[in-house]
Amino acid sequence: MEDKVYDLIVVGGGPAGLACAISAKDNGLQDVLVLERDTRAGGILLQCIHNGFGLHHFGEELTGPEYAMRFVEEAAQKKVETKVSTMVLEIIPGNKNDIMPLHQVVAINSEDGLMCLKTKTVALAMGCRERTRGALVIPGTRPAGIFTAGSAQRFVNIDGYLPGKKVVILGSGDIGLIMARRLTLEGAEVKLVCEVMPYSAGLARNMTQCLNNFNIPLKLSTTIIQIHGTDRVTGVTIAQVDSRRRPIAGTEEYIECDTVLLSVGLIPENEISIAAGVNMDSITSGPTVNQFMETSVNGIFACGNSVHVHDLVDYVTEESLLAGKCAAEYIERNSKVESPSGSELLAVRPGNRVRYTVPQQVEVDYDVKEDSKMMLMFRSTDVYKGVTIAVYCGRELIFKSRKSVVRPGEMQTVNLKKQAKEKINSIKQPVTISIELPEDSID
Repeated sequence: MEDKVYDLIVVGGGPAGLACAISAKDNGLQDVLVLERDTRAGGILLQCIHNGFGLHHFGEELTGPEYAMRFVEEAAQKKVETKVSTMVLEIIPGNKNDIMPLHQVVAINSEDGLMCLKTKTVALAMGCRERTRGALVIPGTRPAGIFTAGSAQRFVNIDGYLPGKKVVILGSGDIGLIMARRLTLEGAEVKLVCEVMPYSAGLARNMTQCLNNFNIPLKLSTTIIQIHGTDRVTGVTIAQVDSRRRPIAGTEEYIECDTVLLSVGLIPENEISIAAGVNMDSITSGPTVNQFMETSVNGIFACGNSVHVHDLVDYVTEESLLAGKCAAEYIERNSKVESPSGSELLAVRPGNRVRYTVPQQVEVDYDVKEDSKMMLMFRSTDVYKGVTIAVYCGRELIFKSRKSVVRPGEMQTVNLKKQAKEKINSIKQPVTISIELPEDSID
């Protein structure tokens, strides 16, 4: 047990957690602690040795480890306390009737043993994990040679092991596309990438750089219906699927291979969040947050892939910098009031052709600053071309912009400026984000 009270404890030392801690320091917080369960900070970026990171945030192209190390070094310079090889077991929220409830973070490591740490604010930055074969229910035996794309990436890039020589990849997520290229460069033969949806789940640039440039075939509306082999994978049977993702009889095809990689989606890590009583979004599988990245529990913030899965780490950084800044403002604001006051929350809802939105709520009656912006993030339900992004407050249009194309694999962002935010404050109606096509305006 420790008597010290931290200003902010960040759960997770990946790109989101480090950016949040740095931002909190920059905005006046003194005692900031980062808890990371791996042996070093940096998160998943340490195994992403390909380039393409940092184009938005730094204006230059970096590899994953280079991007991570910039934040690791900056956190060290700003004297952010970091504990690695530390597992957070539980977050115990403070009394919600207090002006500034003190939360408790229960964690354990081999050096300090069991710790019960007190803090004014908490930032959830645990990232996400990969969906496995068990979640897909693929028929067949249980031979060696079946990997998630992320675990194969770690084997190749960090441990120096090649998982196989003849590879079939299920799913066209970004990690799967990148591993198709990586395995080809290492001498393996990538026979095929299968995608159950009629569109790719990855970024368009990864489709071009990883598949098209290396002549790796991609089959859409196709999935694996059987895995063959006893001791080791010997092949898979694939089949086309209909609009309800059911295999179509007569389209089966056997492909010989010794390795199957699964790139079938990521799931935000939120067991700790759920146990702490944070409200969750059933679509994103992450916490519901407002425009300040604050969850339903006062003083607990969330950022990065634990909120929703991002395409680019640059967006993770931008969101996490906001979370750290808002955690500092939360402490400053609540240290000046004499009694807790509730704020009115308006829902942010997905409209036409929008799958989900983040944030899910906006807080009204706050001071609208001239230079501040409100970032709304969302994904489309399908591929649409020549669209208009429209944001409504109630029935009033408060923002619109044109986009040549939107894809489910690419997150979209809208930055609302002062005038739009003032309208939300005055109208006080739910906010809706829609993707509109030209024919929508035809009577």
